[in-house]
Amino acid sequence: MNGVHVGTMGWSYGFWIGNFYHRGLRPSEFLAEYSKHFGTVEVNNTFYRVPSESTLLKWKEQTPKDFLFSAKFPQVITHRKMLKDCEPETQFFIERISVLQEKVGPLLLQLPPVFGQKEAILLGDFLTRLPKKFRYAVEVRNKKLLGDTLYSLLKENRVALAINCLMPETEQITTDFTYIRWEGDRRKVNGTLGRVEVDKTDDIKEWAAKISKFLAETKEVFGYFSKYYSGHPPTDAGQLVKSLGFGLDNSSRV
Repeated sequence: MNGVHVGTMGWSYGFWIGNFYHRGLRPSEFLAEYSKHFGTVEVNNTFYRVPSESTLLKWKEQTPKDFLFSAKFPQVITHRKMLKDCEPETQFFIERISVLQEKVGPLLLQLPPVFGQKEAILLGDFLTRLPKKFRYAVEVRNKKLLGDTLYSLLKENRVALAINCLMPETEQITTDFTYIRWEGDRRKVNGTLGRVEVDKTDDIKEWAAKISKFLAETKEVFGYFSKYYSGHPPTDAGQLVKSLGFGLDNSSRV
């Protein structure tokens, strides 16, 4: 579907061998195989360590020309310094991720639960200094932040409010794209068993209907499944693709 980008949070999982990746596939070949099925991925390891330039170039080479990498800002920026006095780290991350060129998707600022209303001014200052050539999404984990002040701030800076299914439901549109993250209960889902542990079929169908509504208000929708949602993100992403009217094959990557 034009304007819809569906994928998973990460791709380098050995426990997907035999249930998504074929047996005998080497880890270095995972990304190329993944990109045959999905047209985007959320990169989580940038939260812990910014990849080398050579690694990013390999990712770029291993994926189709229309593939998009969404990436998390490093935790030193969002969690340790909480957006304060982190210009060098931010500049380094932006410059390094730029190696992906046209394959850079939205960049995600995932804020910790302790980031509350008092810190909102830091978010505003941080967003105004970001390069405008990229798209950004902000995920908050503090329920008290959800409100008109945050929504207005994001709209002013043309930044998306990342929708997380674990947070109170909101369908606030703050820019021309929507960003959705499907997390899950880590106490109930192992996520490393290589199979669906909790049936999310009905939930995914409901989300497909919501995405259709989002497309009436925004140009694009990006959505990523965690291994803790049902236990098997490729299945979840595949179900959503089919619910949106596509099969899971090379001709219908979304």
